[in-house]
Amino acid sequence: MHDNSEQRYLVNRTYDEIRIGDSSSLVRTLMPEDVKLFAVLTGDFNPGLADPSVSESGLFREVIAHGMWSGSLISTVLGTQFPGLGTILIDQSLHFARPVTIGDTITITVTAKQKFDHNHHVVFDCVCTNQEGLQVVRGTAEILAPSEKVSRMQEVHMPEIRLDDKHERYTHLLSRVKGLEPIPTAVAHPCDRESLKGPVMAFQEGIIEPILVGPESKIRAVAEEFGIDLNGIRIVNAAHSHDSAAIAVSLVRTGDAEALMKGSLHTDELMSEVVARANGLRTNRRISHVFLMNVPTYHRPLLITDAAINIAPSLEDKVDIIQNAIELAHILGIPEPKVAILSAVETVNPKIQSTLDAAALCKMADRGQITGGILDGPLAFDNAVSIVAAKTKGIKSAVAGHAEILVVPDLESGNMVAKQLEYLANALTAGIVLGTKVPIVLTSRADSAETRTASCVIAALIAHANRKKGNL
Repeated sequence: MHDNSEQRYLVNRTYDEIRIGDSSSLVRTLMPEDVKLFAVLTGDFNPGLADPSVSESGLFREVIAHGMWSGSLISTVLGTQFPGLGTILIDQSLHFARPVTIGDTITITVTAKQKFDHNHHVVFDCVCTNQEGLQVVRGTAEILAPSEKVSRMQEVHMPEIRLDDKHERYTHLLSRVKGLEPIPTAVAHPCDRESLKGPVMAFQEGIIEPILVGPESKIRAVAEEFGIDLNGIRIVNAAHSHDSAAIAVSLVRTGDAEALMKGSLHTDELMSEVVARANGLRTNRRISHVFLMNVPTYHRPLLITDAAINIAPSLEDKVDIIQNAIELAHILGIPEPKVAILSAVETVNPKIQSTLDAAALCKMADRGQITGGILDGPLAFDNAVSIVAAKTKGIKSAVAGHAEILVVPDLESGNMVAKQLEYLANALTAGIVLGTKVPIVLTSRADSAETRTASCVIAALIAHANRKKGNL
């Protein structure tokens, strides 16, 4: 629901001006957001009304509006149109004849039926009909009519209302792997609540088959303390966190696992085993990290890279970082991702190395050294995600305002951007390491179990893509 600031001419009808038979109407179309907003405002979360999976098995076989949604529109007509400002609702009696479903257009009509001179009350007939002319609501409303005339211009500023259902975004992400075979995943040192709960939740959702690697007694103690069910989950005993990392990586190398997941150990501890020359998981690609973020205030998924592995990547490093992210975007169903190479400014400045890198990377893409995406840069963050900002600055670009991959100059800036979006913009976040033999779920130790489970979805999609390519 968007901002609706306008000049509105307010004219009410006093009791003396109202004539029997006078009427007024309002037309509204029921949208999915209306159903959700009504539930939020009233606290009525009846799943038979708002949940499609429940509604489909119910009486009406689809999502319907709460009856009082139509009833509230009657109050809207009375309070804002006829009689208008100063109207006080005294009594209301309604009969609900038919359901109102998503997409129905309702005409709400109130007609003056009876007046009472002794108290200035007026009784209105109230009828709501759908687009087929069928009654959905009928009844009466008794009001105290305005006594003073209001006729003036009034500037009306309506606040913007945005419904942010993070759980819905989370369940939608989980649906991406529905029907796919769970991926065997080595989990290194899951020895606290969130790091253990995450893979277990992913197991229960059918996303992965976790192999928990760590001190078995400690893992079971955490599970018992927090009521986490380990039934059906394999545990491989390890002496300590470093041993856990080494064993987890070896399970990948032997083919027992097709993905690796960080537990409650430090990132450096796990990655030192991953990058080991002799027994690690290196490929000919530079290893990099991608944050996949679903931001409620942005119209596209966002991939932010690199915000966790490469501290100060060189131009050569950035080539692989970008290519890794592009190939992930392809797996996620984005055929030609728009890649914004970020800096503080949108022009090339010899004093700002990131602008020089951006210009070189774009030319490398032109020459086929980076493939599969549309690159532009340097772009400041606002130009990358806001078409208004881009137009204001006169930037003509296929990427500006529509970026799907944000390539940051260094780890510090990337980490700040990603965590600001997570903690201040309520972004749904997943973290994955690319450029290795298998995907690595790499999240912060402060991340929730849901974030870890969401990251498992991305790892599973990559693992299945690797299977199709015959990489395993």
